Amino acid sequence: MSQKPAARGKALIEKMANLPWKEYPGHFGGALSKALAAPENTGSSRMDFRISRYAPAAYVGEHVHKIQEQVYYVLEGEGVLTLDDDRHLMRPNDYVYVPPGVRHSFTNTGVSGLVFLVITTPAHDEGELL
Repeated sequence: MSQKPAARGKALIEKMANLPWKEYPGHFGGALSKALAAPENTGSSRMDFRISRYAPAAYVGEHVHKIQEQVYYVLEGEGVLTLDDDRHLMRPNDYVYVPPGVRHSFTNTGVSGLVFLVITTPAHDEGELL
């Protein structure tokens, strides 16, 4: 059985300054993100690429994805990432791969902004678990 090829998307070139900061559900205390290449601006269902900036003490609550995989790459600041029951201090140039089924959260534990990139694939989960 052959699969139909995916529809070809349109290329996107954008200035990050044109995109709004948003506090997505499950994010608290100034945990803001900009959707750089996400379903809402690319039409892609395969990936979601964001830059995030968390104010001191801001965080994303603990959650689990059913099918999504994520990569976090820290650009500035420091924070504690939890993976199941383990805590990891993350600083610039540190990164993590989070497979589906791993309970995780991320909190800015520093005194300045925590800035990091997040790549998520596919763009939508089949309902998050907790």
